[in-house]
Amino acid sequence: MNILGIESSCDETSTAILSDNKILSNLISSQDFHADYGGVIPELSSRAHMQIVKPLVDKSLKESNLKLGDIDLITATAGPGLIGALLVGLTYAKGLAFSLNKPFIAVNHIEGHIFSGFLMEEKPEFPMLSLVVSGGHTLLLNVKSFTEIQQLGTTVDDAAGEAFDKVSKMLSFSYPGGPKIQNASKNGDEDKIKFPVAELKNPYNFSFSGLKTSVLRYIQKNFSDVNDILEKEKNNIAASFQKAVVNALMQNTERALNNYDVKSISLVGGVAANEKLRNEITLLSKRYDKTIIIPSLEFCGDNAAMIAFRGKSLYEAGRQDSLNVKPYPSLGENYFHAG
Repeated sequence: MNILGIESSCDETSTAILSDNKILSNLISSQDFHADYGGVIPELSSRAHMQIVKPLVDKSLKESNLKLGDIDLITATAGPGLIGALLVGLTYAKGLAFSLNKPFIAVNHIEGHIFSGFLMEEKPEFPMLSLVVSGGHTLLLNVKSFTEIQQLGTTVDDAAGEAFDKVSKMLSFSYPGGPKIQNASKNGDEDKIKFPVAELKNPYNFSFSGLKTSVLRYIQKNFSDVNDILEKEKNNIAASFQKAVVNALMQNTERALNNYDVKSISLVGGVAANEKLRNEITLLSKRYDKTIIIPSLEFCGDNAAMIAFRGKSLYEAGRQDSLNVKPYPSLGENYFHAG
């Protein structure tokens, strides 16, 4: 089975072709121009998707030595994400499915991340504990199978990636903030400042708004202007902030490991590219003698290979979507297709 995947939920356009479980092509076109604005501009993102989606599909077919007629299943992200951006990829995919008379699956973007570990040579085992950490979402999930997902916790305010971007802006670093905070942290003292880790009623929930505010108050209290902060001090703030974020993520993950019988742990999402987070969850998995699966950097961020794989697993479970399916910008009732 040859599966075409299309991803356009935010500021990356991606197309991929999966032949059974083999990735024949996975192309990603990043919209780097958003850095000039300090964040993603939805209208500009939509226009960029429109310009590149067809050439990218054509290039994926060429890389795979396939023609459109060879595609057996078409998949695309339906949400969550920017509504205009989602419309581009989803509408193009539905048009292809209609013209080729092929089955179509609308994929939940977060579910794509959840199962992205299955793109690796070593696969997760069910039940698995999945820590999803991205720019818009932070979730802790007990994934029992491809069709049964139990949400343990989520963020009650800012997602971890969002907090990285906001603190990066406070320190006058450029967008996106995650890589900038990580690089600065390498030259900083993570024990210099003790930023708080939120304790919530649901022990698996996350909150990063208070942490973000603590960083802001620290800067306001100690510096009259951000331009007065020496590079060394910025590095210390970045490192201390990063440590607090990772501690919060590990604290809840460990709680789940103590209460749920899982065979493996999977760290996924854009923030899964963070080196400290990858190292800490690997150490945690060793302490609990669990298999740890972390996608390679190519599959941490938004990519169509994970969309194609998730579409394949849903199709094999007996699902097929109508071409009337609409995009959804937030999680809402459309969160998980099952479980």
